[in-house]
Amino acid sequence: MLIAVCSLKGSPGVTTLATALGARWPGQQSPIVVEVDPAGGDLMARFRLPDTPGVVSLAAAARGRGGTDPSLLAQHTQLLPGGLRVVLGPVGAEQARAALAVLASGLSSPLRRAADQPDTTVIADCGRVDPDSPALPIIRSADAMLLLARPHDDELAHVALKLQAAQQWSRRPCFVLVGDGYSTAEVSQALRIPVMGRVPRDAKGAAVLCGQGTSRRGPDKSALGRAAATIALNFAAHGLQPATTSGSQAPHLRLAVPGGPVSGASLQPLGPHTRNGVTR
Repeated sequence: MLIAVCSLKGSPGVTTLATALGARWPGQQSPIVVEVDPAGGDLMARFRLPDTPGVVSLAAAARGRGGTDPSLLAQHTQLLPGGLRVVLGPVGAEQARAALAVLASGLSSPLRRAADQPDTTVIADCGRVDPDSPALPIIRSADAMLLLARPHDDELAHVALKLQAAQQWSRRPCFVLVGDGYSTAEVSQALRIPVMGRVPRDAKGAAVLCGQGTSRRGPDKSALGRAAATIALNFAAHGLQPATTSGSQAPHLRLAVPGGPVSGASLQPLGPHTRNGVTR
């Protein structure tokens, strides 16, 4: 199974969630997290790992005879301190885009070939995505696309405008909400897209997954880790079942944004009141 994790606006924590999903994947299976963010990867610097093997060496190997080998992806992994297998993206955007030009070309990428093997899950960190992203072919080939968004007026307004196009990228588009704001039910109803789960703002849990935590508690003890485990379990149990939205009309939000609201299904604007325990 190939899962593409991405966002349409801002930086809501795509890499952190992709890593958390891999770290908390259920059962004995060891997923592979691949950084294919066109803006460059973060894990190399976060964990002070060498720059090879990684996405660049994978792209070089894919050009050669090994490009059709389904085990090629696993050959270019490194291990994070907790044992999670990762294929590190280069820090620089230029290198990342050059590698993606190879990995996302053709009918089947090394990520897709690896994900087609029995009991193999590949989690692709695609970063922030737009219609011109070189990571888009990987998203299109994925079994599911996880879109991260913070449930706030400004971010959801941008998501609503782009969602119709984004839903054409994947057979199974699903939302993950990050932090406080509108409720899960409100967002799901307004956008008419399944909400796979909600990830809390958990600075300590994120620090552990970013290689910066001083606590001995692993990701399984944090709120972030528990939320990721729930999402991972959902995918492991039901990930290959197609999920579709009802109707063919484009989903919209009615949100308080500069320049006027976006028409369509309505959410009441957030005001200077307490919602979900947060005063705005």
